[in-house]
Amino acid sequence: MIYKETTLNRSEDRFNGKLHKFDTRRFHEIKKACFSFTFIILTLGMNTFSQEFSQIKDESLLQRLQPPQGKIKVVIDTDTYNEVDDQFAVVYALLSPEQMEVEAIYAAPYHNSRYEGPADGMKKSHEEILCLLDNLDMGRTPDNFVFRGSEGFSQSHDQPYERAAAKDMLKRAMASEKPLYVLTLGAPTNVSSAILMEPEIINKIVVVWLAGKGLNWDTAREFNLQQDILSSQILFDSGVPLIQLSAEPVTSHLLTTIPELETYLAGQGKIGDYLVEIVKGYNQDHFAWSKVIWDISAIGYVINPKWFSTEIRHAPILTDQITYSFDDSRHLYCVATYLKRDKIFGDMFKKIQDSN
Repeated sequence: MIYKETTLNRSEDRFNGKLHKFDTRRFHEIKKACFSFTFIILTLGMNTFSQEFSQIKDESLLQRLQPPQGKIKVVIDTDTYNEVDDQFAVVYALLSPEQMEVEAIYAAPYHNSRYEGPADGMKKSHEEILCLLDNLDMGRTPDNFVFRGSEGFSQSHDQPYERAAAKDMLKRAMASEKPLYVLTLGAPTNVSSAILMEPEIINKIVVVWLAGKGLNWDTAREFNLQQDILSSQILFDSGVPLIQLSAEPVTSHLLTTIPELETYLAGQGKIGDYLVEIVKGYNQDHFAWSKVIWDISAIGYVINPKWFSTEIRHAPILTDQITYSFDDSRHLYCVATYLKRDKIFGDMFKKIQDSN
């Protein structure tokens, strides 16, 4: 609706041949009510799906959003061959048995210019996970441990990808007495599919998701989030306990360089050399060059949440325009606002050295 403002306290209007006084105060009251009604309709249009889920009570949700205590159970959902950061994250997690028990690793779909589509990305990621397990030489076999994920991105709330990854996540979560932490390092297609398959899973898991921009940015666009908008909206809308680690301006601090990697990882066994080589191969010009190793943030968070600053906020609404909208009546979630880069890298480097 478009209104033309007036500076007059009264004006004249013709109606049924009579002269009427125009009440400006009443005009503004009607205008305000119309705008409020329009906003409500628009908000409902963006957020109808969330009403299909039974929400966790705030007290229980707050408890689940608290930093993890002691050793926890995790599964890792990863687009491992997309860049080089997922490889670091998988290694870091598997070398942290005192803090976490990695129960399974899932291959997530992704699509970039180097591959034919999300199915190809998922296949390449699955192969890379197997390669990492072979290089780690930790006695872990892929049997009942590494699972293929969805071959595409979500298209409908009524059609989840019921693939091995989502099925295994659902089985492990529903059988677990303690919350299962789902460390989501790529597009959240596998976890959103598990939620659609059995909405009760939101009472059994905590999702730590590397995705999106900070809430004060004018866009939420980021690779993991925008690859599968519908699945991303499901994470924000379903009420699942969610800890968001945004790319900029938080995990973008996790920069490293070739000289640093050569100093701390070169010569540190097959896995140390492998990680150095894949970063070297990622870019041809290494002069004054650094690489963000984004995905180790999720591993670092569950190892030591004190390395992070976080806030409890009302979950944002992710619009179809890939921006955030806000409604203070929505459920709570946790968002990271800062991390200690050196603590995370230092812990990971030492564990790789100790494993040699």
